[in-house]
Amino acid sequence: MIDRFGRIITYLRISVTDRCNLRCRYCMPAEGIELLPADAVLSFEEIVEVARVAAGMGVAKLRLTGGEPLVRRDVADLVRALAGLDGINDLAMTTNGTMLARHAHALARAGLHRVNVSLDTMDPIRFRELTRGGELQHVLGGVKAAQEAGLRPIKLNCVVGEADPTDDADSVRQFGRDNGLEVRIIRMMDFKTGRFSVVEGGGGGDCPRCNRLRLASDGQIRPCLFSDEQFSVRKLGAREALRRAVAAKPQSGGPCTHNWMAGIGG
Repeated sequence: MIDRFGRIITYLRISVTDRCNLRCRYCMPAEGIELLPADAVLSFEEIVEVARVAAGMGVAKLRLTGGEPLVRRDVADLVRALAGLDGINDLAMTTNGTMLARHAHALARAGLHRVNVSLDTMDPIRFRELTRGGELQHVLGGVKAAQEAGLRPIKLNCVVGEADPTDDADSVRQFGRDNGLEVRIIRMMDFKTGRFSVVEGGGGGDCPRCNRLRLASDGQIRPCLFSDEQFSVRKLGAREALRRAVAAKPQSGGPCTHNWMAGIGG
């Protein structure tokens, strides 16, 4: 698949749920968000079918996101099905890490290649503040389990805002160096103004090189994180929704009205 700006689309991010067990300040409001009814969320069979069609159209990389993907029951079964698709050579997951310790080995056995773990500070008190109640030790236990399970590489996603203490990012960088982990620094985004930056240590936010589409948990294909365009796989079929999303990819992201990361999979 090639968009109108000559970018080759090879990457599909899949949000498997809009639910999360944390309430990170940059991701959702303190009261949470209005959750989708169960029948609005794609089944595993529907997700696999979209991924199968996408692979046949040139997608080679899949990433499972949420919400928090590990709150979805039996997600390892989904990983196993996706890992068996022809053409998929990179299968990853982004997780907050709090449940990773109990799932890492099962995910690796199912065929998951690697994980990105959200980690914004190494200070347990500040971690609770940023996540509204999360426990840093659970995330660190998840990182250790992922290492033991052979998920490689493990990347740490560290979100920083304009007013955040620089020692938060510095502490995460040091933890990464000490443990052989890659660290990605992500500047706070603002959907309403269309403000975002290129990810330090990653490819996100680099519009001229963007090769991705997003499948939201409600079955909408989004051509860009910073766009209100969306195309339903249930109404249009996977192939047509993917085709229209590629055709609608903007040259770069801009202001949009979907304001909470939890609702669209990051």
